[in-house]
Amino acid sequence: MKRLIVALSTLFFLASCGGTNSDKATTTDKQVAASQVGDALDIDTIATSVTWKATHKGGLAPRWGTIRVSSGTVSIENDSLKGGQFVLSMASLRVDTASVTEKDKKASDLEGHLKSADFFNVAKVPTAKFVITKVEPYTGDKQTSLLRDPNILISGNLTLKDSTLNVTFPAKVQVTKSSVSANAKFIIDRTAWGINYKAEGSPENWIISKDVEIGLSLKAIKK
Repeated sequence: MKRLIVALSTLFFLASCGGTNSDKATTTDKQVAASQVGDALDIDTIATSVTWKATHKGGLAPRWGTIRVSSGTVSIENDSLKGGQFVLSMASLRVDTASVTEKDKKASDLEGHLKSADFFNVAKVPTAKFVITKVEPYTGDKQTSLLRDPNILISGNLTLKDSTLNVTFPAKVQVTKSSVSANAKFIIDRTAWGINYKAEGSPENWIISKDVEIGLSLKAIKK
């Protein structure tokens, strides 16, 4: 009976922590950046937002918040997205107070911990970066999507702390002659970038999930 309970617990944590989640971004080694051809558009850092969501053991006590994009550009040619990059200010990382409901916990304490060396080490590495390496049509046969009606599959080098890996995820992109809007929602395994705090060993021992859900709402305009 004890072995059965342990086995069931392991399966539960794998499911709730995303151990077999097909919505995860595909992760590979760093790739060559896409050429910046065509017209360059500046990312509107006010209209652009990045959200994050993570959970504690077994999917309990979800926490979520935002990170600000501080600068970036995208390139378009023939009404198609071709490339681009943007920088995130990790010092701007915020925890939504609505996600911290326990009386003995504060969102500000979690913000401080996430910025510490246990996680993003913001004092030493104040920025993160995403650089597009490939843009192709989304066919729906490569991976599922958390986003409704994606039309583009984007690959890019994501740099967190001192590690860079290439991630691929579906997105919904709309391009005009003077603007680009893009929305995406996908899951990454933070430990792939060496962010291992409380996520080592077998799943039943994890205190904080390895998986982090990332949301992107990007707006770029031609000036």
